[in-house]
Amino acid sequence: MSCIKPARRWQPAFYPFKRERFGRRVLARTELLVKGPLFGCRMCGNCLLQETAFICPMECPKGMRNGPCGGVTPDKMCYVDETRKCIWYAIYKRAFQKGREELLLEVLPPLDWERVGTETWGEVVRQIRKVGTGKFIGGVFSSDVAIKSVVWDSVFKTIRQPEWWNGDSIYHSPGYIEPASEFERRLRSGEFVVATEVTPPLSAGTDKLISDIESVKPYVTAINFTDSSSARPRMSSIGCCNIAVGINAEPVLQIASSNTTRAGLQSAAVGLNAMGVNNVLCITGDNPRIGPSPVGDLNFVDIDSVQMLWILRRMRDEGRYLDGRKMNHPPRLFIGAATSPFASDPALQAIKDHKKVNAGAQFFQTNLIFEPDRLDMWLEQLDKRDILNKVYILIGITPLKSLKMAQYLHMKVPGVSLPESILKRIARAGASASEEGIQIALEIIDSIKRKKGVNGIHIMTMGWEEIVARIVTESGLYPPTLTR
Repeated sequence: MSCIKPARRWQPAFYPFKRERFGRRVLARTELLVKGPLFGCRMCGNCLLQETAFICPMECPKGMRNGPCGGVTPDKMCYVDETRKCIWYAIYKRAFQKGREELLLEVLPPLDWERVGTETWGEVVRQIRKVGTGKFIGGVFSSDVAIKSVVWDSVFKTIRQPEWWNGDSIYHSPGYIEPASEFERRLRSGEFVVATEVTPPLSAGTDKLISDIESVKPYVTAINFTDSSSARPRMSSIGCCNIAVGINAEPVLQIASSNTTRAGLQSAAVGLNAMGVNNVLCITGDNPRIGPSPVGDLNFVDIDSVQMLWILRRMRDEGRYLDGRKMNHPPRLFIGAATSPFASDPALQAIKDHKKVNAGAQFFQTNLIFEPDRLDMWLEQLDKRDILNKVYILIGITPLKSLKMAQYLHMKVPGVSLPESILKRIARAGASASEEGIQIALEIIDSIKRKKGVNGIHIMTMGWEEIVARIVTESGLYPPTLTR
């Protein structure tokens, strides 16, 4: 337990992957003895404390360095370990209390494992000398806030944001004019777009997959394929997308950071266009804790979803890899992200979503929504941040098939909750629960269609692909019309 932090350290401190000089080992040990008790420091080699309200984000089991995941429990506890508080919720709360919330918009880099386990104090001293010790001290004690900020950033931001990353806190508009995909073209045109998911098969057989794609294709603009949802392996999203392209369907590739390395992400991005895939949805993914036994690595991810957005946007717009290499033919990508509007207080959730838009998200697909009226507070916070005009929003809905399904979503799926009124409706319906679930979905869609800032829906079928045609038709969304 740290002295001034709201949660205990997730794991022991890192050790370097190489033999350090004696002086650096002594300095690293001293740094750990000070920062360990105070901040729960793990010696990540790239300290973010000044940007995260002096609460170390490395306590997050998922290793989220750019904000919370969408799986915070209603009482703001970590869904991976419900005995501990969500460290990012604590960061957000303290940042708002101290008036430091805008600092949370800076896109922070992933770990450089060459530096993990090593000291950072010596690097700070070396950077101060480079800037000029007198200049730094004078700037820190200056009464001019602007001068103080510039001098401070000349040391700490330079360390925090290495040249290979150079993250910032500003919006980056797409570096192209023509739509990268039919999905993007329809959203740009003002159509209220319908997307859906088709569940990847458990085996290598593709007959049912093809049949499901063909059944939903006339009624939707784009089809998502999940990436090991609930930490359970199925046919890969990239394999399903390849099949969809072959039968003239518009696929959306899901890439979960929990299953991806930075090298794997960049390799996949370059190969996507060769298959005819241009839509990418970056998600954190589910922790192995909610998957089957034997449980996989519960440590943290190599890169989080915000970092994925940042990498893909720069590959597309700047035509370069993370290591600086240039490419002659950058990938054409329409980049999206997931969001959970009710995972946190609307003002706090809007910070994370704002950061995703700044990093490169062009469209959002939300978690499942069963209380559309609650969306208004979240949309209002996005509007205050002037980002509703910079991102397309598709609201996640699903038809409830049974009381068991409703209870499972409510109790077991991180970031999803059902109001008591809906649970009671499904329970009273008895044998007609599936029909009641369809009516509830239609009511939710009807409410969503009238909301400013909402550009479509995303139907999560959960294996019930045959219901898509009925929902889209009865909701009045087929054939598609321009409503914006």
